Amino acid sequence: MTHRFDEAARSGVLGHMNADHRDDNLLIVRAFGEPGAVAATMTSFDGSGGSWLATREDGSTHDVHVTWPGGPITERREVRREIVALYDAACERLSIEPRPHD
Repeated sequence: MTHRFDEAARSGVLGHMNADHRDDNLLIVRAFGEPGAVAATMTSFDGSGGSWLATREDGSTHDVHVTWPGGPITERREVRREIVALYDAACERLSIEPRPHD
C-alpha cells in the first residue's frame, strides 16, 4: 500500500514547491511528461511519487505523475531528497546545468 502523508506534510511541501520552486516544477514536468508545458503546479504527492498539473500554451492542462527515483518513501524528510533527485534528472534529460543544492 502506498504511504499517504498527513495534511501538514502535504501543505508544507506543496506550499514550498509552488511558492519557491515554480521553475523546478516546470523542468520536472517538461522532462517527464509534458515537454511543451509553459507552467506547472505541484498538486500532490504520496509515497510512490509526485503529481503536477502542467499548463500548455493553449491554456489546456495535463496531469503528470512521476515516481520517485529512489523508490517508495514513508518519511517527510525523504520527499525533499526525491524532489531534488527529480530536478537533477530533469536537468540531465533537458541538457540544463542544475543549480547547486543547499
